[in-house]
Amino acid sequence: MTKRYYITTPIYYVNGAPHIGHAYTSIAADVLARFKRLDGYDVLFVTGTDEHGQKVEKAAAAAGLEPQAFTDQVSADFRDMAAKMGISYDDFIRTTEERHKRSTAELWRRLDAAGAIYLGHYEGWYAVRDEAFYDEDELTTRLDGSKVAPSGAPVEWVREPSYFFRLSDWQHKLLDLYEKNPEFIAPSSRRNEVISFVRGGLRDLSISRTSFRWGIPVPGAPDHVMYVWLDALNNYVTACGFPDETAPRWKFWPADVHLVGKDIIRFHSVYWPAFLMAAGLPVPKRVSSNGWWVVEGEKMSKSLGNVIEPRQLVATFGLDQIRYFLLREKAFGADGSLSHQAIISRINVELANDLGNLAQRSLSMVARNCDGRLPGRGPATGEDTELLNAAAALPDLVRERLDRQAFHDALEEVWKVVRAGNGYIDRQAPWALRKTDLERMGTVLRVLADTVRSVATVLQPFMPGSMARMLDQLGVPPEARSLAALEVPLPDGIVLPPPEGVFPRYVEPAA
Repeated sequence: MTKRYYITTPIYYVNGAPHIGHAYTSIAADVLARFKRLDGYDVLFVTGTDEHGQKVEKAAAAAGLEPQAFTDQVSADFRDMAAKMGISYDDFIRTTEERHKRSTAELWRRLDAAGAIYLGHYEGWYAVRDEAFYDEDELTTRLDGSKVAPSGAPVEWVREPSYFFRLSDWQHKLLDLYEKNPEFIAPSSRRNEVISFVRGGLRDLSISRTSFRWGIPVPGAPDHVMYVWLDALNNYVTACGFPDETAPRWKFWPADVHLVGKDIIRFHSVYWPAFLMAAGLPVPKRVSSNGWWVVEGEKMSKSLGNVIEPRQLVATFGLDQIRYFLLREKAFGADGSLSHQAIISRINVELANDLGNLAQRSLSMVARNCDGRLPGRGPATGEDTELLNAAAALPDLVRERLDRQAFHDALEEVWKVVRAGNGYIDRQAPWALRKTDLERMGTVLRVLADTVRSVATVLQPFMPGSMARMLDQLGVPPEARSLAALEVPLPDGIVLPPPEGVFPRYVEPAA
C-alpha cells in the first residue's frame, strides 16, 4: 500500500511583501516534504497566497491598483520567494482562482444544508489588520482611549448584517477532539492556550461581510462576501480537489500536518475543525505552530527598519546555509533571535569545520592513498562498529523528530554523528596507518565514507544542493539516495571524483 503524506504551509496574506517568517515556515514544510519523499511516501505539499478581505482591498487602494492587479503582483513575489528558498511545493494555490471559489461556495452550501449557518446582525469589535473579531475582554484600552487587539492592531466598532456559523454548538466536540488526539495541536503551550480558549465558551462566528466587496460572494446572497478566514482555510481541501471526492488528490485528505504561525493557531485549531465537522468532512491530523523571529534582540517591524528580506540573506550567505541556520538555531514552536553573527557562527563552526572538514579530510585521503577508489572494509573494531551503528540509526532518529516538527533536535542527532566521526578520524589517524597498516587504513577510510554517506543522505531535505554535491563526491548515484538505499552498501573499488570543499568558511567582505 502506498504511504501518503499531505503537508501545508499557511497560505500567505498578500497585504505586504514576504519576510523571514514566511520563508521559515516554508523551509520547514519543504524539509518535511523532501524527507517523506526520501522515505518512500507519495507526498502532496501545498503553499500559496490568501488574497481576499478588507485588508487587501485597502492595501490595493493605497497602492493605486485594482485588487486583482495588486494580488497578482504580490502573489508573484511570494512565488519568487519560494523559488529562491528552494521550496519544492506541488501546488501553489491562490484564493482568487476559480477552482477555489467553486470549492468554497460548496463548503458554504454544505454548512448551510447542515443547519450550521443563520442570518443575523454583527455588532462588535473588528481588527482589519488581523481580519479577526474580538470580544471586549480581549482588548486593551490605550491612554488616548482607543482600543487595540491582543496583536496590537487597532479595532473598530462594526455593525452590519452578517451570516453566522454556529460555533457555540461545537465546544464539546472540539474539546473531545483535543482529548482523543493529544498530538492534534503542537507545541503543548499552544495546545493549552487553545483548550483554555474553548473551555471559556465559544460564541457564534460572523462569517460574512457587507461593508466591502473583495471576497467570494455568499451563495444566494451576493450582497455578502464570505469571511476571509472561512475562504482562506478552505484552500487546504480545494488543493485536494474538493468538492470532487473522486479527484485523484482527494486521497491525501485529511492533511497530516498544517504548519502555521502561532498568531493564527486559533483559526486552524478551532474554526477550521469546526467548519469541517459541520460539513461532514474529516479533520486534519495535526496543526503545528512555529514561533517568531526577533532581529538582534528586537521584534521585527517596518518602523524600526529591521524587517529581514530572506532573499537578501540567501544572496549574502548561501541558500543551504540559511536553510540550515533557520532550522538549527531554535525549536520550531519557540521564538528565536536572528543575528548576523549567529549565522556566521553556524556556517563556520558546524558546516565548514564540523561537516565540511569531516567529508574533505576523509575523501582527500581516499584520493591520495587509495588511487581515488572507494576502499573495501576489513575486520571491524569496536570503534568502527560504534560509529557505523550511530550512522545507521540516523534515518529512524531523524524521522521520529521530524514527525513532531523537532527540526533542531533532528539536526542535533546528525551532528552527534558528525562530531563522533571527527573524533574517530583523529583517534584512528589514517595518515599514520598509511605507513604501518594499509589494510587498516582502508577500513578506517571506508568507515568514514559510509558514515558521511549516511549523514549526507538524511541531510538532503535540509540542504539539497550541498548534499547532492557531497553524495556526488561519495560516488552515490542519484537512484541510490533514498533512506532505503542506505541499506545497500556502495560497491568496493568504485572511482570517486576529485574531492572539493562543499562549505567554504564565511569571511566578512572588506569594508
